[in-house]
Formats: sequence, C-alpha cells, structure tokens
Amino acid sequence: MKLRNKINLYTAFLFAILLLIINITIYYSFNKLILDSELSTAHIEMEKISENIGKSLGTISEDTLLRSYVPINGMIQIVTKDNNDSSPYTSPGAHDLSKRKSVFYGSEVSKTIEYQDRLFSFESMPIIMQDGSIANLQITKSMETATNNLSTLRLVLIMVTLIALIPVLISSRILSNLITKPVTTMTGTMTEIRQSGAFKRLKLEGNSKDELFQMGQTFNHMIDLLEVNFDKQKQFVSNASHELKTPLTIIESYASLLKRRGLNEPKLFSESIEAIHSEAIRMKEMTEQLLMLARHHEQWNIEYNQLNISNLINQTVKAFKNAYHREIDFVEVNDTPLFIETDEKKLKQLLFIFLDNARKYSDETISVELGKDNDEVYIKIIDTGIGIHECDLPKVFDRFYRVDKARSRKQGGSGLGLALAKEIADAIGVRINLDSVLGAGTTVTILNKNIEK
Repeated sequence: MKLRNKINLYTAFLFAILLLIINITIYYSFNKLILDSELSTAHIEMEKISENIGKSLGTISEDTLLRSYVPINGMIQIVTKDNNDSSPYTSPGAHDLSKRKSVFYGSEVSKTIEYQDRLFSFESMPIIMQDGSIANLQITKSMETATNNLSTLRLVLIMVTLIALIPVLISSRILSNLITKPVTTMTGTMTEIRQSGAFKRLKLEGNSKDELFQMGQTFNHMIDLLEVNFDKQKQFVSNASHELKTPLTIIESYASLLKRRGLNEPKLFSESIEAIHSEAIRMKEMTEQLLMLARHHEQWNIEYNQLNISNLINQTVKAFKNAYHREIDFVEVNDTPLFIETDEKKLKQLLFIFLDNARKYSDETISVELGKDNDEVYIKIIDTGIGIHECDLPKVFDRFYRVDKARSRKQGGSGLGLALAKEIADAIGVRINLDSVLGAGTTVTILNKNIEK
C-alpha cells in the first residue's frame, strides 16, 4: 500500500476512533453529571419538605400536608413500619406510580428507580409521627426532562460524529497527495500524539526555514496553546464549581422562601429580592473574571501603544471618583511627561483593580503617585487601610485566597481580583510590587520601562 493511502486510511480511522471515544466519554460524563444533579436536588428538596412536614404535623391534617407537597410530576406518601400506609398523592401525569409497591426503610434512601420504562428519583426519609412512631416520608419524582436532554445529546453527538467524518476523509485525501518524504517524521509524531493523547512537540531539525519547517513550528506552537488552555479550562471548571456553589445555594434558598411566603410578608420579600440581586451581581462579576483567567494571554487581543501615562491615570482617577465618590490624591513627582508602551485598556483595568481594593479596605483618602526611577516608570497606589499581614503577602495573588474571608465576602470580594491583576501584568509585561503593614495600609507599585520622547 502506498504511503499516501496509508496516511489517508490511518488519519480517517484514528480520528473517527478518537472522536467516538471523546463523544462516548462526553455522553457518559454528562449522563452521570445530570442524573447526580437531579438526585442531589431531589434530596435537598426532600430535606426541606420533611422538615416542614415534621413541624406541621398535628397542626395541619396529614392529607392536606401531603397534597400541598405533591411534586409536579411524581408522587408523595407516608409509609409506616406495619404497612398501614396513607394514600399516596400523585400529580395528574403520574397516577400509575400509586400502583408501585411501597417499602419501609430503616434509614434515609436516595436513588434512581425505573418504573414502566421511565426513570424516577426516589427519596425516603424517616419522620416522627404525631403518636411518636417512626414512618417514612417518600417522594418519587420523574426524571423525564433529564432523560429527554440525554437523548437529545446522544443524537447530537451521533450527528456530529458522522458529519465530522466527511471533511476528515476529504482533507486526508488532499493532504496525502501533497505530503512528501520529509513529512514521514512528522506523521509518526502526530500518530503518536493521537494514540497517547499526550501533548508532544515535533523535533525540528535543519535550518532550511521552508514550508515544512514553518509547519512544524506552527504545530509546536499550537500544542503549547492547547496544553495551556487545557490546563486553564480544567482549573476554570474546578474554580467555578467551587465558588459558584455558595451564591447559587443562597439564591435557591431565598427563591424558595419567596415561593412559600413572599406574597404574604413584604419584609421577607424585600430581603429576598435584595439578597438574590446582590448574589446575581457577584456571580456575574466572578464569572467574567473566571472566563478572562481561563483564556490564554494571546486571546486577550493586546494592542501595544505609546501612552502618556499621566493622562491615562488622570482619566482613570476621575472615572473612579465619579463612580465611588471617594477622595483620591494624584501626585506627579516628575515635571516632564512620562511615556510607556503598553495596552491602554489592560493597564486601566489593572489600575481599577488596585483602586477598588484600596476603596474596599480603607476609609481614608487614597493616594496615587507617578514618577520615574532610573529607566522605569512607577505608579504607586497607597491606602491607609487595614493592611495585610506579612505572612499573607506571598499568597494574595493566588486564586480565591482571602486574607480575611468573612470581611472579603461582606465587601463582595471573590478572591479573584489580585489573581486577575497578576495575569494582566504578565500579559502586558509590567511588574507589580506589594508592600503592606497590618493596620497601617498597603502600597502597590506598578513598574514599566520608560520611553524617552
């Protein structure tokens, strides 16, 4: 078999297998994630319902209680140890569930069950009845929405796999006719990458700088970007799942309160709306910061221009004053204008991050100083606030690290601001020095090379 035919065959086959493995992995990962999420949500709802029913037994009739907590597409019932069960209550589309045999459990049960070819979440929790006996509160809830979503995902993945194979077959045939003998080494390396799934680079030899050498350089650069982005995406998923859990729980809790008592208690209504609005804003800011941190620096569209740094700081300070009504003193040490080459938007964002930190953790006037030290321009942002302990200084640029977690949460911090500032500084090539004394204040120094005019 000719080399070009082998390349054509291997490329198509390996890509199809890889795509199939990826799609199967995606499907089963989402299948587990969605079903676990549904089960977790059902368990949380069960805890709340059992608590409410336990408090209301004796004051409200059992039938009324069960009827009020019937799930939208499911069944609720109380099962006793002697099988003297109460009548199950079902939603309009789930009457067949009442025919299912009930079982008494000695402990909490949370699982998925299949009944009449349909998937349900089943929750059973012990409760104390009015006469002191132990019974099970059991809720069976349809997972039809989740199974429908999984069916749609399965169909989409199959279609994507089939459609993706068409350009693969065409492109592999074209490439196999163009690739010559010097590409054999590259083909072996690429095949190894596909088989192992590891981020490997091509070993480039010679100084010809021809198209093949340039293709090798481009390939290596692409692998560098993929590896960095892969690591960043893993970190993004981990960070997002960790940090968004709290505001989502708060929003869910207040939303549940609104559904139950919001219309009858104006004070509770106002408190809930305020809390939901506050957490939504914080989630939006946090998500924007996480998404920016997840991108590689080359995706930030950085544009370098020569800037009069004094004008930029004046604009930034003025905008910050108007936004937060805080007193800021701007002092220029040099008499002559200072110029640097950097990205204006990113530097302004960097200044806003440090000014915002100074605003949050100090009540006195904030000072901004611009000067020149040897061949570097420095910008100092000085506050006389709470300061940072010396042992915490090396960690403040770590993601989600908060010197004072309770105070930071109260101020609306997510622990991402300084991590984002470090990423921006690295991307535009400036240095950051942080000096702080606990109880005396903090000084942030931004350093960049001066450009002589």
